[in-house]
Amino acid sequence: MSGPSRPVTFFKMHSLGNDFVVLDRVTQPVNLSPEQVSAWADRKTGVGFDQLLTIDPPTTADADFDYGIYNADGSKAEQCGNGTRCVTLLAHHLKLTKKSMLYWQSPAGRIRTQFNSATQIETTLTVPQLALVDIPFNESAATAGAELPDAETAEEQHRTWRLDSAAGAFEVTPVSMGNPHGIMFFDNIFDTDIATIGGALTRHAAFPEGANIGFCQIIDRQFARLRVFERGVGETRACGSGACAAVVAAHLHGLVNDKVKISLPGGKLRITWPGPGHPVTMSGAATLVYCGELYVGQP
Repeated sequence: MSGPSRPVTFFKMHSLGNDFVVLDRVTQPVNLSPEQVSAWADRKTGVGFDQLLTIDPPTTADADFDYGIYNADGSKAEQCGNGTRCVTLLAHHLKLTKKSMLYWQSPAGRIRTQFNSATQIETTLTVPQLALVDIPFNESAATAGAELPDAETAEEQHRTWRLDSAAGAFEVTPVSMGNPHGIMFFDNIFDTDIATIGGALTRHAAFPEGANIGFCQIIDRQFARLRVFERGVGETRACGSGACAAVVAAHLHGLVNDKVKISLPGGKLRITWPGPGHPVTMSGAATLVYCGELYVGQP
């Protein structure tokens, strides 16, 4: 970056401990570079966050706002479920809108949020993509595993896939929530080496665009525990799109009902998914922590 610096107002927010810096680019346009985002994400020399989110003017007639997402390493992300609640809360806090129901154009497509209170914000995400080409998932880099119980209800046969890696061999269920996920099931996720396994699988050749790796423990048909190693970030305290993907995968395995409570290290989310062809709905809280100023160079 070159030239004099100018201040940009930012808001530090979190949802279940999944923390964000959020920029209102409706009233203060600012250009972002991967290097700048990565520098701000450093928890010792910057502000520190899992993702940086932006609220932008709409680029389509059927949206109230555009929604931008950057990972801590500066790369762009397609979706962030927990972030949808934070941008919704901030849009109301800043009085950018008076609507309780908002439509957001995200990189993964249009989503809808319903603001009831800071502790009850509901997001309707896009329909999960299960076809390998849409995730995307490279089956030539994996070994076909078991067919899933509800495969006959879907357009194509869904199955698990074995991924061989330096951390070992693991059975994953690939799902896209607009961003790619690989979901695995364990008897006890707290005895699992999330960093080593997640680090080995997040950039596995089977996921040409990388993936969030979910470690799921089913308690009963209405409750599950989850830890997520996020692409470009590492393990986070919560991942909304990861929770949705875990419920989709568990549903495909016939392990859960349509409505499931997911417990993550940072808190709980309520997820609803009737099955293939339907969107996923997620409900949870968001918190505004503080606002401050960041400095950016002017070209």
